[in-house]
Amino acid sequence: MADQPDLKRLNDELHDLRLDAGLPSARTIRDHVGKDAQDYWIVNHQAVLDAFQKPDLPPWGRLEAIVRVLAEVDRHNDVDGEVDRFKGLWKQVVSERVAQAAVDPPADSPTPAADDDADDTTEFSEDSPKQDAKDPSGRAAEEPSAGTGTRSNPGRGAAQSNYAEESLKGLILNAAQALWHDKDALRVFLGVVRRSKGFARMADAAEERRPANATFYGVKSREFEVPDSPARLELVTLRRLLDEHRLKRKWSFTYMEEQTGVSSDAWIRWYTHDDLPEREAIVAFSHMARLTLEDHVLLLGLWEAARDALEIQKRSDVLPSSISFDEAWAMRDPAAPRLWALTGVGGDNLAAYGPNLASGTAPAFVVAGPARSGRSTALVSMARSLLAVGVPLVLATPRPSPLRELIGQEGVLAYFVQDDIGQDEPESRVSVASAEQPIVVVMDDAELLGECSAWRVLRNLLEHGFDAGTALVLAGDEEKLQTSYRWLNGAKRAHRGLLLSPQERHAGDWIGIRTGDSVVGNPVTPGRGWLHLGDGKLMAVTVPR
Repeated sequence: MADQPDLKRLNDELHDLRLDAGLPSARTIRDHVGKDAQDYWIVNHQAVLDAFQKPDLPPWGRLEAIVRVLAEVDRHNDVDGEVDRFKGLWKQVVSERVAQAAVDPPADSPTPAADDDADDTTEFSEDSPKQDAKDPSGRAAEEPSAGTGTRSNPGRGAAQSNYAEESLKGLILNAAQALWHDKDALRVFLGVVRRSKGFARMADAAEERRPANATFYGVKSREFEVPDSPARLELVTLRRLLDEHRLKRKWSFTYMEEQTGVSSDAWIRWYTHDDLPEREAIVAFSHMARLTLEDHVLLLGLWEAARDALEIQKRSDVLPSSISFDEAWAMRDPAAPRLWALTGVGGDNLAAYGPNLASGTAPAFVVAGPARSGRSTALVSMARSLLAVGVPLVLATPRPSPLRELIGQEGVLAYFVQDDIGQDEPESRVSVASAEQPIVVVMDDAELLGECSAWRVLRNLLEHGFDAGTALVLAGDEEKLQTSYRWLNGAKRAHRGLLLSPQERHAGDWIGIRTGDSVVGNPVTPGRGWLHLGDGKLMAVTVPR
């Protein structure tokens, strides 16, 4: 391992972890991992020995099982954290090998090393040394002399290059296949591959010889990518808890089938895929394991969270990719209140939805999202719908915004385009409002006006808008809104709003609802968002353009 420092470090850390766990034997580790549905060992004792003694990188699935067992035997405070730490070490070794495969030519006279077959006598002993790569005779392989024959053959450079390319391609394919069911590891691995110099050289060389196959050689390859399950966090946590109880009792999937009435094939599928188990299976498992009420409630809570996340994603998948304002306006309820503002199209029956600004806990509505998520487009849609029914507007756009295109239209009483608004200006405009003749203030990039001179007027609008016949619709960057003070925090009391491609969990604070991992952190998709109308439910919507 002299030329593979990352692999040596991984092996050293693995030996240290086993030492901390009390030096359990390979068979003990095998027994803790357990058997599969066909009553075969998931990891046999020879595979455990190889992971410790062979100078090679074990498959991640095998290493993960071994590390988890050792961490649990050691009563580690954070078993998942320890597994993640080893996953990071494992990925470093993969990256190390990708880089070496791109530059290391084959030896002049390669001699395949025979793997020594280990038998029961090779079980771990407390003083057994860590193994380094050796040839069959037990002597360390000799390093080739530096500078020997590097330019003696004019075709040698091309041969070495071809070997490096083929080695790299083979390594990428083998590693991707090994990581196929671990989507997080696969995504990280492919990211490392595409950024490596060796991969770029391989793609360039292939392009010179023949047209590159975009599905493999292209830097934007999607050949090995697997989309995340919308309920990945909930499903992973649920499976981890089930697995902890199963390993603790040393249950095989066949035994679980006998005790729960749920087929072993179904249990294996739920363990190896991002499928949601049946609720009845979770209940049966809980009774089988005689779990405490607390653990039983926890499992069912995770199951319900995963189900809700999957349902949300299912509703999002059926939304139109885009819709015009006129198309969405035709879907509205003809009996909608006057201060109803068109926000998006969604729901099981694909209808138009939006808030009634004349009701609720505060006369406000918040549109939050990162840059280029479509915040201004959403504001324009809401403003157009209010103008269409004769509701006057006051516009505030401290930055260039599509909302400025409405300036000059009938019903726009005033507009402010500076990054500060004087105290008297908005007050004089909204003072004529009443319950019979309401006025709505529509504000883009609201975080820039968090400390404006008119903050008292805006605060009063949020506190007394229902009585005065005024309301506020504002949009801002989900991250920058968090640092704004004074009047802006009063908009949270409305407990409703629209999140566009939210990236942070705390973004839900602005619309009065908690957001899970199935909602946040996805790629920014302009015009797609999550609407909350104060009823505690998130609705996936498409914003009209």
